[in-house]
Amino acid sequence: MTTESSSRTQHIAEIFDSTKPLANSKLIHLSDLNATELKFLKEMWTKADATRRHQVVSQLVHLNEVDIRLDFSSVFVFCRHDPDEAIRIKAIATLETEENHRLINPLIQSLKEDSSPRVRAAAAIALGKFALLSEQGNLTVHYRDEIYTALLGVLDNKTETAEVKRRALEAISPFNLPRVKELIEQAYHTDDVKLKASSLYAMGRNCDPVWLTILLAELNNAEAEIRYEAASACGELGVEEAVPHLLKLIKDEDDQVQEATIKALGEIGGEQAKQALNKLAKNPQPRIRQAAKSALKELLFCEDPLSSEL
Repeated sequence: MTTESSSRTQHIAEIFDSTKPLANSKLIHLSDLNATELKFLKEMWTKADATRRHQVVSQLVHLNEVDIRLDFSSVFVFCRHDPDEAIRIKAIATLETEENHRLINPLIQSLKEDSSPRVRAAAAIALGKFALLSEQGNLTVHYRDEIYTALLGVLDNKTETAEVKRRALEAISPFNLPRVKELIEQAYHTDDVKLKASSLYAMGRNCDPVWLTILLAELNNAEAEIRYEAASACGELGVEEAVPHLLKLIKDEDDQVQEATIKALGEIGGEQAKQALNKLAKNPQPRIRQAAKSALKELLFCEDPLSSEL
């Protein structure tokens, strides 16, 4: 063992000493672990109490968000096997932001084998990022097929829970395949509001203008959750035809629907959307003003990434 590695294992041992406070200055040593260090971490982890394990994972999640130079992915992958459901969920949810193809198989394993529906749902959500990457041509056909097969298996499983199926539908939606469109259509026609909301979310991620007619109709749905997802999906499609319909939702009774509508206007762009957002940026309500300014920033960036107005 090298001197550097020996020093790291000492830091790892101190991290799991529950008699000492948990310092971020120690936790950064869990970034980019080599095989020997990871093995030692696993030994320490199994001996640690649940409270300490929760503390470690929570602070690693925070560090992962604030410093992109740190890489705790090997720790989060290992945490998929923790006996505590909450730790497994937190670890997998963090992997949702990662793009390393080596994470695909561990996530598929959790999707297929974890005893907790909440963990399986989290794994499906995380795989959605890789489904999108593969449809954009950023993954090999091998990985694309693995992701698609795993998610489709969940959707075809009659014993799987509704929540896991919802998340699998959302995750598989970027694939531009007839079977995926069929699944989205089936979910849309259900009486389950949550599943219907997921179908609208899926329509946006599917990025096919064929869904626009449905989305425009659902902007008038009595359920706020449905209006929210329809507005967000219109933004994903980016079709200017949706703008006049979205403008009617700016005064929606639901705050989240309002904000989703404003965000969608920024994603779609065009002169009509820009005029509306400029007006909203002067709205007396701070929440509306901030949402409009963020949407304008998105719109202007798409028009001119080098714009000095940003």
